[in-house]
Amino acid sequence: MSAIGKIFGLGDFRRLFAGTTTSQLGDQFALIATPWLVLQLTGDPLAVGLVLALEGAPRAVFMLVGGAVTDRFSPRMTMLLTDLIRFGLALLLAIAILTGHVGMGMVYLFSLGIGLVAGFAVPAGNAIVPMIVEEADLQAGNAAVMGGGQIMGFAGPVIAGLLIGAYTDSLTGVGFAFLIDALTFAFSALMLWRMQHGNLSMRTAGTADRNLLASIGEGLAFVWQSPAMRITFFIIAAINLLFVGPMMVGIPILADTRLPEGASAFGLIMSAFAGGNLVGYVLAAALPQPRGQLLQAILIVQLTAFSAALAVLGLSDSLWIDFSVMLILGGGTGYVTIVLISAIQANTPKDMLGRIMGLLMFSSSGVIPVSQAIAGALSRTDVGLMFLSASALMLLFAGSAIASGSLSAINHTISAASEPAGHPQSFSE
Repeated sequence: MSAIGKIFGLGDFRRLFAGTTTSQLGDQFALIATPWLVLQLTGDPLAVGLVLALEGAPRAVFMLVGGAVTDRFSPRMTMLLTDLIRFGLALLLAIAILTGHVGMGMVYLFSLGIGLVAGFAVPAGNAIVPMIVEEADLQAGNAAVMGGGQIMGFAGPVIAGLLIGAYTDSLTGVGFAFLIDALTFAFSALMLWRMQHGNLSMRTAGTADRNLLASIGEGLAFVWQSPAMRITFFIIAAINLLFVGPMMVGIPILADTRLPEGASAFGLIMSAFAGGNLVGYVLAAALPQPRGQLLQAILIVQLTAFSAALAVLGLSDSLWIDFSVMLILGGGTGYVTIVLISAIQANTPKDMLGRIMGLLMFSSSGVIPVSQAIAGALSRTDVGLMFLSASALMLLFAGSAIASGSLSAINHTISAASEPAGHPQSFSE
């Protein structure tokens, strides 16, 4: 039996896949609806950056705490509670929009609340797959869960853009988008509630006697002692600082000011990146793991591709050029993501998965609020110049990583992933 067939033969994995995939569809509706709502209420690019930063900042701040809580109580229970809270928040905002009582104060509070809850939900979501599937099937499990999310990421923005665009004279489409988001959280909570696997309903062994600060410190020490993990986290942080922030803030502004297709263009461009990610996930599940010089070359090409994509976005006024660039870039991003995350999970003790995944997400999301706020401020002057500046900085980072030789440490990530289970320290050898 193939690895994909084996993991889908597990009832808990099927429930996890159904719940997370559905909730990720709702996430895509919110991804499109939130900046569009802010632009319609204020017309101010800086407000878009501030709203996104308000969501990202608490998510980053509480990511380490969320990882420790996940290890103490279980990924399942953490995900279940956070889904229920997000259901309530999205439902309240949808009602306010549809009844005409929404204001920016409410939007700011909603973003802050969603970000705070995500600080606990994200580490749990990234720690749950190794609790369900065997280590040999880990890469297939990650590819399936993340691939399902990317299918929703490809379809969701298009549907959301069409829904919002169908109500050009009101915010009705935006309200419906948040209502759909709320319902998907409710469905995800139901699937998590129905899970039966023992590891998902008990405290993780060995964590109950330590306080949260000590647990977080233990996770930090584990990462710091591994050169491979350190450089992996640093690369992820740089990409999110120089690419993700400008993309999240800049693309809706480009769609609103430069592309005649408007909200539909925004949805299509974001779908292109998600669709490319899906192709990359499939390739990662099907191809052998790259090692040595090949892996270094792949990382160099990917970093350079981020710089080129930012430059194209800064100069292009064509939807289909932007769409094609983001589709290709997404493919490389998806492939590298699966390879690195699966290796990290395989070489992390299960009672530390929440904390290490929390640290991994912190290294990515921790810099995004700063990036979004800066991108919003620069976009008020010239959104094209904002993209070109980010492109130059990304190219400088890639050149520095190549010149310093620091990418060679990443080889230990992949070689360690093939070591026998039960030897997590091999990751830092």
